Amino acid sequence: MTDSHAPMTASLERRAWSTSGYLIFVAFLALLGLTIWRIIAFAGSNPDDSAVFGFLVSTGLSVLALIILASGFYMIQPNQAAAITLFGSYSGTDRSTGLRWVWPWMGKTKISVRANNLVSDKIKVNDLRGNPIEMAAQVVWRVTDTAQALYDVDDYKAFVMVQIEAAVRTIGSRYPYDDFTHSEVTLRGNHDEVGVELRKELIARLTMAGITVDECGFTHLAYAQEIAGAMLRRQQAEAVVAARKTLVEGAVGMVEMALAMLSEKGVVHLDDERKAAMVSNLMVVLCGERDTQPVVNTGSLYQ
Repeated sequence: MTDSHAPMTASLERRAWSTSGYLIFVAFLALLGLTIWRIIAFAGSNPDDSAVFGFLVSTGLSVLALIILASGFYMIQPNQAAAITLFGSYSGTDRSTGLRWVWPWMGKTKISVRANNLVSDKIKVNDLRGNPIEMAAQVVWRVTDTAQALYDVDDYKAFVMVQIEAAVRTIGSRYPYDDFTHSEVTLRGNHDEVGVELRKELIARLTMAGITVDECGFTHLAYAQEIAGAMLRRQQAEAVVAARKTLVEGAVGMVEMALAMLSEKGVVHLDDERKAAMVSNLMVVLCGERDTQPVVNTGSLYQ
């Protein structure tokens, strides 16, 4: 089955013909002064009919030339460009700053190539584990190909906003929000790495519009309101479990060290039952959340 849709013609920026407007402005002033002088000189004379006809024709041509010259001026500021068209056909882009001039029948569309900073709206996304989260991104973008930006997309600024939202959704669903064990790349714990992925995704989406992304990152990242409380309790529980695990591992090591040193130095010889009791007491002392109250045994070891 063949595709019946005609492919879009991709535009490519090229340099347009234009000339310095300052030289044309000097010529415009010279012609204007000459025309005014001729009118004044003619008004003070007594010409015949043939001279009047010649004067009107020459004056009309001078005025027409002045109108043509005046209609071709345009100004380009730094980091600004002008796309030149001839009867709807793209002729090129002029990036030379200052006063410029082209033929008045050539269209001129100005476009900024400066950096733009955009902060997207907060959107709700399901992360890799299906948890609803809220995300917002800050993106610094600029136009690199004026022809693509003007003629390959209908409204390049609206196109950027839509593609930013789509890219944020894509990246948000690619990674989990958080991983307490730190075994995965997460949105919250790997800002730089995720930011690089977001920039690559945006550049790939905006290339067809002649736009690049210089910098991007997340300005808002949080669980959605409906699960924020539950996820906070889950994080607290995971933190408590992790802290307990670390505490128990340290306590076991200290008990092992105490028993080994007691046996090595011959301070006391304990059978298995007393070792178990000593281990239990030490674990209670080391792992307890409250201060222990020691009980001093003044009798024998087995009383």
